[in-house]
Amino acid sequence: EMDLVESGGGLVQPGGSLRLSCSVSSHVRGGFIVAWFRQAPGKEREIISCISGVDPSFFYADFAKGRFTISKNSAGRVIYLEITNLQPEDTAAYYCAGSDDLGLLARCTLESSDYFYWGHGTQVAVSS
Repeated sequence: EMDLVESGGGLVQPGGSLRLSCSVSSHVRGGFIVAWFRQAPGKEREIISCISGVDPSFFYADFAKGRFTISKNSAGRVIYLEITNLQPEDTAAYYCAGSDDLGLLARCTLESSDYFYWGHGTQVAVSS
């Protein structure tokens, strides 16, 4: 089982940047994958990007290419999502989700159904 805790959200003016963090519990089993999602008011949840705990691969949803950057610390236990040039339409609750007990070199996917454990989210509001 994984525990994931998001942080770094807040109120930002249009054009600003934020770096969200997702702390992954230390008792994960085997390989693991983590993804960032967001859900805007009145909209369905959408996946933004994913990264693997050990394997260096990462992927972005099409809308996220360019302004979103996913990364991880050296231990792979903190997953970051940097968002630049924030716009009002980026206002949403941002969640990280993960799955563990995978092969050590498991590669992440952009399939929402592959992620079983969820954080509580961090709110991002973009407004002037």
